[in-house]
Amino acid sequence: MLDPLARGGMSVIWRAFDQSLHRMIAVKVLTASLHTDSGERVSVRSEARAAARFIHPDSIEIYDYGETVTTSGGVAAYVVMPLLDGTPLAERIERGPLPWQEAASIALRLARVLMAGHARGLVHRDVTAENVLLTAAGPKLLDFGIAAWAGDPEDDRGTPPYVAPERLLGAPTDPAVDVYALGVLLHTMLTGRTPYPETTWEEIEAARRTEPPPRVAGVPNAVASLCQRCLARLPEERPTAAQIVSALTSALGTATLGRHVRRGLTVAGSAAIALSILLWFQQARPPEQPPEQRAAVPPPTPTAVLAERSTATAITVEQAAADFRTALEARTPCGATDDDVVLDLRQVLDDTVTPRHGPSEVRTASLRAKLSTRLREGRLTPACLSELQARLDDIDAAVQRD
Repeated sequence: MLDPLARGGMSVIWRAFDQSLHRMIAVKVLTASLHTDSGERVSVRSEARAAARFIHPDSIEIYDYGETVTTSGGVAAYVVMPLLDGTPLAERIERGPLPWQEAASIALRLARVLMAGHARGLVHRDVTAENVLLTAAGPKLLDFGIAAWAGDPEDDRGTPPYVAPERLLGAPTDPAVDVYALGVLLHTMLTGRTPYPETTWEEIEAARRTEPPPRVAGVPNAVASLCQRCLARLPEERPTAAQIVSALTSALGTATLGRHVRRGLTVAGSAAIALSILLWFQQARPPEQPPEQRAAVPPPTPTAVLAERSTATAITVEQAAADFRTALEARTPCGATDDDVVLDLRQVLDDTVTPRHGPSEVRTASLRAKLSTRLREGRLTPACLSELQARLDDIDAAVQRD
């Protein structure tokens, strides 16, 4: 162990050096000592092994799990992970609320991790700002190394104020507790503060809430409503992680579409102004030729100017398809797309642009439908979808010219 990197409600992360493989690593040590009961220790090891087999691009890989005797004579569990360069989300929140699009994008990535974990029966139980690392490749969720199986008995692992109300009643572990914690985290990112003031187990147990969860102001209604539903007192009233993915994907997609529409209107307005100025100069320019020659060669019309410009910048179907492949494989904005999704989309593209009866038979509808499906699944970001749809528009335009 070299030095502590971060502290949370349940653990401390240390920077360390792996003497066997000669590499820097991170070691997360649970601050709460394990009981000496062998049954609990076997259960914790089982959970750690299951979590170590859980691989997701936005969840930090587990190298190893172990137990050590503390200075007080207890037994503490630890998890060995890769050492990543990044900033804890908690530090980012300390500087103030995040723009809603940024907060929603982070929550979307985390919801995808939880959705995959829940599908395997794993419940994280400690989704907090301290357990999210902001890296150059996006947010990474820590601490899946010591998760729990859905249905396991409740214990005291968790970080107030992210603890769901039903955990105080001893309810079995359920994915809904992760949804509640994600709701707390989303509210905190949007406002700079947690939805409730309690910060200890004792304060949470003493709180008696009967009013609806607080609602975030100044953000789209869909995001505010989703956050409020995640904080519902009853677990059955909360959305699932998959529903969170769908809702945030839709909200971010609507925002992206709105920006493109506004940008298109601005570009169209600028083009109209430029064309008007061009025509005015053509009409106001003093004659440089005799009148009879000017009559024989009429000035170019706006339609001709636009047609000439279109012809000069036209691309073929093959070029547009190549642009689609380039965008799909580029780090920005499609860098987070899974390899199997990239392969699937490339195969559909190849089927689309190699029809049996010539260019006029090219149809992009199937590829557009595939993109929409991947977006709903949470396996394609709104920004990537927008870029790929633009490339499909180019393919359609090239087909019309052919």
